[in-house]
Amino acid sequence: MTARTTLRRLLRSSTKTRPRLAITILLAVAVVASICVASLTSLSSTHTTRDFTLHSDGDEPVDLDATIYMPDTDPAPAVLLAHGFGGTKESVAEQAATLADHGFVVLTYTARGFGESTGTIHLNAPDYEVADASAAIDYLAEHPGVVTDDTNDPRVAVAGGSYGGALALLAAGHDDRIDAIAPQVTWNSLADALFPNHARGADGGVFKQQWAGLFYSGGLAGGAAGPRAAPGPGGPPPDGEAGEETDDETAQQPPTQLPDPNADPACGRWAPDVCQMYQRIAASGELDAEAEQLLDASSPESVLGDITAPTLLVQGQADTLFGLDQADANAEGITNAPVKVAWYSGGHDATGTGADADRIDALTVQWLDHHLRGNGDEPDAAFDFSRIAGATSSRSDLATLSLQAPQYPGLDGSDEPTIADATNEVGPQTVASPPDGTPAALSSLPSLGQLSMLGGGLTREVPGQFGATDYAVSGDEPVDIVGAPTVKLKAASKTGEATLFVKLYDVGSDGSQTLPNGLIAPVKLEDLPESIDDAEPVTVTLPGIVHRLEPGHTLRLVVATSDQAYAGPAEAAQYTVELPQTMSLPTTPAQPLPGGDAAWRAALVASLIGIPLLAFGAWLAARIRHKRRDRSVDPQTAHTPLVVDNLRKVYQDGYVAVDDVSFRVEQGQVVGLLGPNGAGKTTSLRVLMGLLQPTDGQMRVFGHRVTPGAPVLSRLGALVEGPGLLPHLSGMDNLRLYWQATGRPNDEAEFDTVVEIAGLGDRIHRKVRTYSHGMKQRIAIAQAMLGLPQLLVLDEPTDGLDPPQIAEMRKVLHEYARDGRAVLVSSHLLAEVEQTCTHVVVMRRGTVAATGPVRDVIKSGDGRRLEDAFLELVEES
Repeated sequence: MTARTTLRRLLRSSTKTRPRLAITILLAVAVVASICVASLTSLSSTHTTRDFTLHSDGDEPVDLDATIYMPDTDPAPAVLLAHGFGGTKESVAEQAATLADHGFVVLTYTARGFGESTGTIHLNAPDYEVADASAAIDYLAEHPGVVTDDTNDPRVAVAGGSYGGALALLAAGHDDRIDAIAPQVTWNSLADALFPNHARGADGGVFKQQWAGLFYSGGLAGGAAGPRAAPGPGGPPPDGEAGEETDDETAQQPPTQLPDPNADPACGRWAPDVCQMYQRIAASGELDAEAEQLLDASSPESVLGDITAPTLLVQGQADTLFGLDQADANAEGITNAPVKVAWYSGGHDATGTGADADRIDALTVQWLDHHLRGNGDEPDAAFDFSRIAGATSSRSDLATLSLQAPQYPGLDGSDEPTIADATNEVGPQTVASPPDGTPAALSSLPSLGQLSMLGGGLTREVPGQFGATDYAVSGDEPVDIVGAPTVKLKAASKTGEATLFVKLYDVGSDGSQTLPNGLIAPVKLEDLPESIDDAEPVTVTLPGIVHRLEPGHTLRLVVATSDQAYAGPAEAAQYTVELPQTMSLPTTPAQPLPGGDAAWRAALVASLIGIPLLAFGAWLAARIRHKRRDRSVDPQTAHTPLVVDNLRKVYQDGYVAVDDVSFRVEQGQVVGLLGPNGAGKTTSLRVLMGLLQPTDGQMRVFGHRVTPGAPVLSRLGALVEGPGLLPHLSGMDNLRLYWQATGRPNDEAEFDTVVEIAGLGDRIHRKVRTYSHGMKQRIAIAQAMLGLPQLLVLDEPTDGLDPPQIAEMRKVLHEYARDGRAVLVSSHLLAEVEQTCTHVVVMRRGTVAATGPVRDVIKSGDGRRLEDAFLELVEES
């Protein structure tokens, strides 16, 4: 019995009497100490590895960068472990090592078109990536360390997440040698995932442009590749004998992938047909027949009936890319093999909680152990899922409750649905659809997941572009929604068409609203009447969720006309929508998993025995594992607004945008960032915004390293590439709407102070469309100043202003830099920089030519100006 099992049994034991409680506490201290020791002991490796080149023939022969993990006992069953899109074999190295330590032979390889594998990306096409998986199984069949069931038939399972999960399903549909699969957070139909339409029976869909764009950019470079040692012989060891496994990273490496000189540079490592497909659908926003055919070939939907391998389907509840409906379709389509479905709190928009991830890992190992080795009872068909409880902004282990229902009910739930009634009379509502979907509502941040991880607290609708109705459930008991709610709504449009985005908010008693995991239902309707009186109800199935509606809370159904994650109609339009009087909420009774509430009990024990002991064990284990984490703020720069240290950025085509750039912005300074076009100013600013990852070096804001989504970015205000003001609103309404989108309390915005510093006066209450260009610039800068960030970053703040307006702007920046704040200004107006800035950084061809106080850079004398010094610096070789 492990120490962890001992603790769980201890936590489940009765504590009815005080003596037993005291003994429990004392034993818990001892057990926690043993867990710390056990966690360190378990880190010792019981496997060996060997890197080699795996060759795959076919229409496009490739050399795949592969690694095999051998357990300490053989022969053993094998697991083919596939990585996600944009990753490499290194992405799954930790999981592979864990499986090897459980006694499995594990084969990982970098998919074609990625990292150091050759070839191009075909999106898991049968003749390419799926054929590669079969080549990997051929290799395992010949390996003497792998258990075989017959000639050329190894005992093997395929597992993976997202891109790798789809490969597991597709490979099982094409290769009947596969004995089990464990796909996670993946798709059923790639066409439906990228062009969803949640209106029942409707054709076509709405282009999920942000996720598609991330897919496309992820395939341009195909992951990081660098020089490696020359390859050794590939394939299994000669003469059928197991060669000595080694952890030497230079052994049998594949060649470095070189770019094809004849390839389209706009396609990177994409296969030409896939690249051309993306370019078409991105330009049109429509799914044409040729694109649909290509995506269907890469979709498990086409082979589900051929799968005979027992299948563990794991899907994430926080996933705006591949929602629960994709796993539901896979479960329904696999009719010739046992299927178990499990949901968990993570997905493409969130990692999930640690306890929840441990549950899925344990379930996966149990599944593989039984179906490859015959160990243990067959995992039952019970349906496992998780509910986030308490403060969703933390997503801590203690906020997850693992639940189990007797069987998977689908998205409709297993019980009679709960009916929610409108709290007021419903009627027609007129909503505006903006051209090209801009300005758009914000519901989620694909792949970053900030909005989803915060329970949707940052989501905001655009005034005039949505209709809404509130609904309530009778009774004083909480309602657990498990599945996909459905509603019936009406719509009318003079164009005969409408693109809508339906979403369901949880509204607290204080009026705060939460959009569970940022999930929305895009709807594309055609053949609509002009009058709402002639409209027929359309059934809309909302995304599947697991969410508790607490007593006193209501639901708010919102129908919006735009969303930043999706493409919108090119032409502006006006729709009439009518929301229903009731909505249907699916429910599924469930009980906590055995041991699933241990985290809650552990919280009690931790409070009694002291959190420091637990923290010490976690810290010590993390040190042993050498986790690469930004452990703390740099104390030497904790009070410095910005430190740029040896920054280097190399783009995918090899262009070096910035190289060894270093400078500082101190408190009270107004620093000018100068340089001709192409000097690297914009790249530097984008790294500072967290929009780009540096190739080398770093930026620190108040001692914290800048990364995408880093919390320290809240101490920075920025105006880069325009403010995006809404012309039909007043300046003040624009400021309030922008601040609401940050999710921070209104009393932190400092509206009055910002308006005063920017010198806006009563004009702040006029409509933006009446403003001069200079006034719009002032509003934009005021927007960047909201919350009085300690570092203000402005790109060309005086662009298009006349001399009096520029002089006023100079006063604004000087006023802002008082009281220890700092300003970084990028500008081409050298004369104005000379009068406005205390310090300058001059860049030339991606490097720093000079930095320091303005007077030192000018080297004042003989009437020299900043322009003279600037021209000398940028013209030097």
